[in-house]
Amino acid sequence: QVQFVESGGGLVQPGGSLRLSCAASGTYFRGFAMGWYRQAPGKQRVLVASITSGGSTNYADSVEGRFTISRDNAKRTLYLQMNSLKPEDTAVYYCKRSNFPSDPWGQGTQVTVSS
Repeated sequence: QVQFVESGGGLVQPGGSLRLSCAASGTYFRGFAMGWYRQAPGKQRVLVASITSGGSTNYADSVEGRFTISRDNAKRTLYLQMNSLKPEDTAVYYCKRSNFPSDPWGQGTQVTVSS
């Protein structure tokens, strides 16, 4: 069964950085596009960054130029480098395969940006 485990979140001051990781199991990781999503309190979960199996990336306007998505297929791990963090980046962050709505969501990792 496919499973995703997110880690690396925490409390950071505005302008700081964090690197999130997502360990995947139960799936042919290198063959699928992957995405990072986030859900802020009281809001819907949204896609913030995606990467294809070939390494092409796409970002939401709100994080373009500040976040970088990458993948290590040998380690079956997805990453999200987040720089210049803002309070509005506060959310629970999740990873999942793109275009697979039936995949289960992991527990997510909490990112809090506050002074």
